Amino acid sequence: MEVLRASLCFLERKALVVQHQTFTYRDIVNAAVQVADTLEAIPARVPFVAFPPNASTLPRVALMADPGLAYLSGFIGTWLNRSISVPLCLTHPDRELSYVLKDSGASAVLTTKRHMNRMQRLAEPFGAQVIELQEQKEKMVDSRESEENAENIATNLISNLRPEDGALIIYTSGTTGRPKGAVHTYKSLDAQINALISAWEISRSDNILHTLPLHHIHGIVNALYCPLAAGGTVTMLPKFSPTEVWDLLQQTNVPPISVLMGVPTMYSFLLNVYHKAPEAEKKQYEAAIKNLRLAISGSSACPKPIMHAWSELSGGELLLERYGMTETGMLLGNPLHGKRKPGTVGVPFLGIHVRIDPATGELGVRGHQLFSGYWQRPDATETSFDNEGYFLTGDTAEEEEEEGKEQSSSLGKYYRLLGRTSVDIIKHGGYKISALEIESILLAHPKIAECAVVGVPDQHYGEIVAVIAALVKPTNDDRNPHHQQKENELNLNDLTEWARDFLAPYQLPRILHLVPQLPRNAMGKVNKKTLRAEVFPDLFPPAGLPSSLSSSSSPAG
Repeated sequence: MEVLRASLCFLERKALVVQHQTFTYRDIVNAAVQVADTLEAIPARVPFVAFPPNASTLPRVALMADPGLAYLSGFIGTWLNRSISVPLCLTHPDRELSYVLKDSGASAVLTTKRHMNRMQRLAEPFGAQVIELQEQKEKMVDSRESEENAENIATNLISNLRPEDGALIIYTSGTTGRPKGAVHTYKSLDAQINALISAWEISRSDNILHTLPLHHIHGIVNALYCPLAAGGTVTMLPKFSPTEVWDLLQQTNVPPISVLMGVPTMYSFLLNVYHKAPEAEKKQYEAAIKNLRLAISGSSACPKPIMHAWSELSGGELLLERYGMTETGMLLGNPLHGKRKPGTVGVPFLGIHVRIDPATGELGVRGHQLFSGYWQRPDATETSFDNEGYFLTGDTAEEEEEEGKEQSSSLGKYYRLLGRTSVDIIKHGGYKISALEIESILLAHPKIAECAVVGVPDQHYGEIVAVIAALVKPTNDDRNPHHQQKENELNLNDLTEWARDFLAPYQLPRILHLVPQLPRNAMGKVNKKTLRAEVFPDLFPPAGLPSSLSSSSSPAG
C-alpha cells in the first residue's frame, strides 16, 4: 500500500515521464479512480482450487499495456477495486497469454488501443471482459465524481484494503515446465519496497530511468514502485535502446536522471555504443554517466568484463549487483556504502534471513517479503519451503566473510552464487526461461524426434538457448537418396522461423546441434549436465561450471 499512500502525499509532484509527456501523482490518482469505477461491477471468477486463501476470493484482472499512464493507472485502479493485478508480457505469443488468462481466471483484461483486438480475441474463450484504458490525461472523462473528489475516493478505497490481501500474481517459469503464478500480498510488496528504499536511499529527489519489462518483479517493484513510494520520478522508455538511454542521460531534466536499473545485457549494449562513438560523443557520455548516483544490475549475473568496463567509464563506480526472485523479491545486494565485491550478490536486505543447506549447498531464505504461494498450486507451494519456513531458491551458494572485523560486523556475510540447482532454467538478458517448456514446443516439429534444451554462456545475454536434437529417421518407403537427405536435414534458420509462432523472441533457439540420438540412463532420462559438457566441452569443462560463470550465476528477479 506504500505506493497508494505516496500517490496521495505527493499529488502535485512529477511522477511519470514518458516520451516527453509528464504526469503528476494527481494524474495517476484521477485515472486510477476511473479504472476502479469501471471494474466495480465485475465479479470474481471462482478458481478450481481456492489457494492461496488470501487471494482466491478476490477478482483477478489481467493488464496488457505499454509503459505509461495507462499501465500505471490500470495497475493501481485494480488495487483500488480490491482486485489482484496480473501483468502480461507484451512480447509473449498468443499461446502463453491464453495460458495465463485461463490459469489466473481473470474476470477482466485492461489494455490499450494497440492491443485491443488481440486481447478481445484471446479473452473471449474464457469470458473475460476487455476494457480499454485511456492513455492521455486530456482525454479522460470523469465517470463517477469530479476531479476534485478523486483524492477522497482513493482514500476511502485504500481503507478497504488489508495487508494480507492478494495484490499481484506474477507468472514465472519453473522446473515443471509450465509457468506458475506467484501471489504477492500488499504486506510482501511493502516489505520489498521499504527494504530497497532503505538500502538504496531512494528519495523524492530521484529520477529513475526505467527500461525494463513490466511483467517481472524487477520492472514492477524495483524500478517503478520503489521510486513512486518515495515520491520520486520515473522516466519510462517504452523499449530499450542504448542510444536513447544515452540521450536521456544527457538531458538536463528536473529532476535529472539519478538512478539506472538494468540487466547485464543492457549495460553491455550501452558500453558497445560508447566504444564505437567518436571521441567528442565519448566525452559527452562520460560526463552524463557521472550524473548517476547509482547504477544497479540484476536479474542475471553480470560478467566481470562488463563490471570492469563500466567502472572505468564511470570513474571507479562499480555496478551494484543484487539478487532476487519472482517469489521473494530482492534478497541480497552489494551495499550502497561500503565495499562492492564483484562475483558476489552481496549481503541480505533488511528483514531477510538466509541460510545454506550444509548437505546440498542450496540457498534458503525467509522473511516478510516472500510470496504467499503459487496460484492454485498448494502442493508446489508446500514443496518449495522446508520445515522451518525457508523458501528453497534452487540456487547453490556459499558464504564469503568480509575482510576486517569492523566491516564484517556492520555488513555481515557476503554471498556468492555458484549456479542453478536445476539446469532447466536458462538466464537470458534478464529473462528466466524454462527449457522444458521450449522442449515441449520443439517436439511438435515434424523433423524432431527428441531434443534437449540447455543454456550456454553468452557475453551479452548471460545465456542463450541451445537445442541438442535428434531428427526423425527417413522412412524406408522412399528409396530416393535425395529425398531421404532432405528429410534428415534441419538448420537453425528453419527451426527459428517455425518456432516464432509459439515462442517469445527471447525464447528462440540461438544454437542447434544435431546428434544421432540423445544419451539416456537406465531410467530413460537425459543427464543434461553431462550432455551439455560433451556437446560444448570448451564452455563446460568436465570438472564443473565454466570459469566465466563459476563465481556468479543468479536467477531472474
